[in-house]
Amino acid sequence: MSIRADIERRERDRLRPCACFSALSKGREVPEPECGVRTCFQRDVDRVIHSKAFRRLAHKTQVFLKPVNDHYRTRLTHTLEVSRIARTIARGLSLNEDLTEAVALGHDLGHTPFGHAGEAALNGVLEGGFTHNEQSWRVVQRLERGGKGMNLCAEVGDGIRYHTGDKWPDTLEARIIRFADRIAYVNHDFDDAARAGLLGEEDLPPWLRECLGLDPHDRIDTLVKDLIQTSMDLNDVTLSPDRMRALTEIRAFMFERVYLNPVAKAEEEKGRDLLRHLFDYYISNVNEMPPEYRAIAETDGVPRAAADYISGMTDRLAVMKYGELMIPKGWQKV
Repeated sequence: MSIRADIERRERDRLRPCACFSALSKGREVPEPECGVRTCFQRDVDRVIHSKAFRRLAHKTQVFLKPVNDHYRTRLTHTLEVSRIARTIARGLSLNEDLTEAVALGHDLGHTPFGHAGEAALNGVLEGGFTHNEQSWRVVQRLERGGKGMNLCAEVGDGIRYHTGDKWPDTLEARIIRFADRIAYVNHDFDDAARAGLLGEEDLPPWLRECLGLDPHDRIDTLVKDLIQTSMDLNDVTLSPDRMRALTEIRAFMFERVYLNPVAKAEEEKGRDLLRHLFDYYISNVNEMPPEYRAIAETDGVPRAAADYISGMTDRLAVMKYGELMIPKGWQKV
């Protein structure tokens, strides 16, 4: 018996009947020989972690654009926090942790530079719109590995694509990510906002503190335990009504006090303008994009290729490219 087969056997013994078993995966778009050691979902975890798109998350904005302090979250640290929260929930519910982790690690691979401000900029200029979840799916399906994509399992791709939006993913493991993502960001963004001096615990409505906890760590713990307890006897993943309402209201509080705060977001319009200018430039100068994006321009159209290239940039690369292309340089004698 291979190590992989032994892991699959243990999944059958340990996981709930409603779990997604790796041996019963719908498979990959391009069939591949199985690994003797790792299950298909374990392989997908490794493919995401070893991807260039994953490494770039370290230099992409979460909420605070290019902070000087080292302790603010980036898109990468957000992703890691989501992954840990999600695995805890999956373990508590006897669901497939490896599938949950693969979706969690890949869910934001398509995020733009400058966070949601960059997403809004590309959504405004690309015909048909632009959303980070669809772009994350495009990254794993089409853009990574020199245009071949990662060839992830169908369940992982489904979870990445539908981790937000109106359509819910097919598996319970992927549905965990929809909650883990929100649990992570409303609490770690609160922590960062407090670090920035924008708010304090006393600003949070008393009933939310009473319902969820006195600080972000307590609130994560409360929500995770509630989700596990509420979902334990269901073929679904959900929170109790009171905790669902509290999570919705703390998210609304964060939009009012942080996400739409003119002090916190003072630089975001510059980021949006910067990406719009880059988009217009590459639309007119296709040959200045890297070869893999020029190839995409031939098959998927120039605007799509420009959006792919720009959305994959880190904050610092976008600023550097803008400086090279848009800022006049002093004349130097040749």
